[in-house]
Amino acid sequence: MSMAYEDVPFSELLHHPAATMRRLDTVRALRLRRRDAGDLALMRVDQLERDTTVVDFTSRLLAGLVRTENIAALRQALPEALPWSTFLPPEDVDTMLAELVDIARGAVALENLAPIALLLAQWRHSAEIHADPALLALLTREPDGDLGPAPMPRMTE
Repeated sequence: MSMAYEDVPFSELLHHPAATMRRLDTVRALRLRRRDAGDLALMRVDQLERDTTVVDFTSRLLAGLVRTENIAALRQALPEALPWSTFLPPEDVDTMLAELVDIARGAVALENLAPIALLLAQWRHSAEIHADPALLALLTREPDGDLGPAPMPRMTE
C-alpha cells in the first residue's frame, strides 16, 4: 500500500462499484467526495481493526509511561508528535498529557476516536493563543472596572 487514502467521487462508487472497491488493494481507504454533504471514508474492516489496535496500543503505552512517572520521556517526545505543543506553558503540557491519556483510554474503549481529535484541537487552539503575545495579553488581562451584577441562576426542575 502506497498511500493512506485516495480521493474518489461518490458517484464513481455508485456507477462502478467493483472497480472502485479494487482500489482498496493499493490504498488503506477511499475518501468519497460528495457535493452536498460531508465526505465519507470507505475501508476494509480488517484495516479498521488494525488501526484500532494501533490506537489502543498507543493509548496504553502513553498511560503506562504516565503511570510509571516517565513524564520526562513523554515531555521530550511531545514536540515531535505535536510541534505546536512547544508554545504551551510547562504546567499546561502536564495537564494535556494527563487528559490525553484518560481520553485516549476512554475513546478506545468506546471505539470512537472523535474525543481524542477534539481534545487535540482544543489544546492546539490554546497553543495558538500562547504563540501570539498580543492575543494572550488580550485574553488573560483583568477586566476593566466592575462588570455589574451577575443575574441569579434560574432553577430548573
